[in-house]
Amino acid sequence: MVNIMADRVEAAIYEQICSHDGIKAKDIAKSVGTDRTTVNGHLYGSPFMKDLCYRDSDYYWHGLIRQARPHVGLGDFCGYYGLVREFLELGEDQWLDLLKEGCTRIGRNLNDKRGLIHSFRDCRLTMIRLFGDMEGVDFCDWEIAFEVRIRRGRHIRIYTDVLVITEDKVFSLEFKMKDKIDPAEMDQAAKYAEFLEVIFGHRYDVIAGLVLTRAEDLYIYEPLGRTTAELPVCSGDMLFNLFNEYLQFYPD
Repeated sequence: MVNIMADRVEAAIYEQICSHDGIKAKDIAKSVGTDRTTVNGHLYGSPFMKDLCYRDSDYYWHGLIRQARPHVGLGDFCGYYGLVREFLELGEDQWLDLLKEGCTRIGRNLNDKRGLIHSFRDCRLTMIRLFGDMEGVDFCDWEIAFEVRIRRGRHIRIYTDVLVITEDKVFSLEFKMKDKIDPAEMDQAAKYAEFLEVIFGHRYDVIAGLVLTRAEDLYIYEPLGRTTAELPVCSGDMLFNLFNEYLQFYPD
C-alpha cells in the first residue's frame, strides 16, 4: 500500500462526510472552517475520499462507512461483522459458514493449504475466551469484525484480522498461531492504525495489538523498529489484560 496519511483538514472533511446522511461541499467548508477551494481539492484528490466516499447526482457527498455506532457499511468490507452478542450466539460451524461466505463476497482468498481455516477457528476461540473473561462487563452491543478488508479503489488498503469496537475504542488485532515475536509481524499489526484513525474519526482511539495464540502468560510492549513507538504483544490467554488496560474494567 502506498504510504498515504491524511492531514488534519483532510481527516476533518472525511469525518464530516461520514457523519452525515449526505452533505454538500459548502456545508463541509463551513463545518471544517476552511474555504471551498481547499475542500474541493480534498474531495477530488484525497485517497480517502476517492476510495471510500461518493457524490450523488444532487452533489451531496456520502461515506461508505458511517462514523456512528453501529458503523453502517463496515460489514461490506468484512468476512464477518456483527454485534458481540450476535457473535456469541453463533455456534462454531454457523460462524465459520458466515465467515467463508463473507470472505468470498469481499474477495478474500480461502486457500487452506497453510491451515487458514484452522487459524480462523483458533482466532474465534480466542475471542470467545476473551469475552468469557469479562465478567460483569456490558460488551453485548460492541461491534466485532473478522477478516477486515477495507479496499475499494486503488489507494486505501487496510487488512486486519479482528476489529473490536467499543463506545470510544477500536482494537485492531493481528493474530498469529505462534509463540515467538517476529518484528515483521509487529509491523504488520501496527501498519494500519493511522488509517483506521481516519476511518473511525477523532472520537475513537485506535489500539493495535499482536496476539500470539501459542504463547502463554505473555503481555508486553515491544518497540517498533527504530521508532519510539511501542506495540502491545500478548498471548491469547492474556488478551483480556490489553482490553482492561485501555478500558479499565477492574482498575487497580
